[in-house]
Amino acid sequence: MAIRANLKLIEELERYGAQDVSNCYHCGNCSATCPFSSDHSIFPRREMRMLQMGLETKLESSLDPWLCYYCGECSDDCPRDAEPGETMMSLRRWLTARYDWTGISKLFYLSWKAELLAIIIVALLAGAGFLAAGFLLGGGDISVYNGENAFLPAGESWYGLPTGTGVHLFDWILAGVLVFFLSTNCMRMWWKTMGRDKSVKVPPHLYIAKIFSLPWNFMSQARYAKCDRKRPWAIHLVLMLSYVTMLVLIMFFLERMAAGPGVDWKVHVFGLLATVGLLATTIFAMRGRVKKTESQYKHSHESDWMFLILLVVVASTGFLQFALHRSGLDVAANIAYVVHMMAVVPMLLLEVPFSKWSHLAYRPLAMYFNEVREEAATAAEKSAVPLGAAQAA
Repeated sequence: MAIRANLKLIEELERYGAQDVSNCYHCGNCSATCPFSSDHSIFPRREMRMLQMGLETKLESSLDPWLCYYCGECSDDCPRDAEPGETMMSLRRWLTARYDWTGISKLFYLSWKAELLAIIIVALLAGAGFLAAGFLLGGGDISVYNGENAFLPAGESWYGLPTGTGVHLFDWILAGVLVFFLSTNCMRMWWKTMGRDKSVKVPPHLYIAKIFSLPWNFMSQARYAKCDRKRPWAIHLVLMLSYVTMLVLIMFFLERMAAGPGVDWKVHVFGLLATVGLLATTIFAMRGRVKKTESQYKHSHESDWMFLILLVVVASTGFLQFALHRSGLDVAANIAYVVHMMAVVPMLLLEVPFSKWSHLAYRPLAMYFNEVREEAATAAEKSAVPLGAAQAA
């Protein structure tokens, strides 16, 4: 079957951040350097070659870009400065846009102005909504932070409305919208990488047999630990665990998190540790992108900065409202909480499903799919009849 080539594919990838792909002359240094390159996944050399050949459909079905953590060694060892590590990063952005059926990811990656405008609009709408809910539904008692007559109660009854109609209900609605977009995009990812691939037949039981690799890779980032450079893995792990910890606290322990002014150390200690983890790792990454001393920080896409800045705002305003409430400054705490939610809502509605945060879902899924596919390919090779045996028969 003929394969149609997209002769402008390199030019398209450059809009997603690819650097000097045409410089590559396929010496293989990058794949030799990478600890994850194997007989089944010869990257990043294979991706560089497919890009130069314009093999758009093959790249779209590839899981290899998600198996790369961009430690930067391949770019350091490239004799032609073709930046294979940055190319793999740009492919992840491009693939995110391909999986997304809404077109929002593509819009954000190709126009930072559109992404910034969307964040500002959603933030202003969120702020207006919370202020209206506090003053109109809550009666305007901005001097009360939690408990009876609170301006923005967590999950208590809200001025005659049923219990659970506070901010906690809004959190669950927000989570439902987030899960809908992520899950539908992940289904498209499965179809493009596994479902329509007829080269390897994957029995359904293999998906079940390998399912535990999904939470394992998500929580441990164990594959990243195999890189020779351990610091990027440690930073990535702390960032991911801090974010997940904060998300769990908000979704399941919001009322205890909002209670006060006393400190409930059984939950607040995890919130404080997560805040420190988020701020420390984010500031480290921002510093690296400013100084550009390490390979993975030499080239920054606009979406990288959106992600980092929004995360700093979310973490710092969350800690600020916590500190203000524990200091008895409930009016200031309520204002800080509204500002905090103005950052949280666009981050969860826009950045997580459509921008860099989506890697939290796509990367472990890719590793899971890759294990399933490699197991199926190995089983098929073992079951194949040897040529000599076939001739003897």
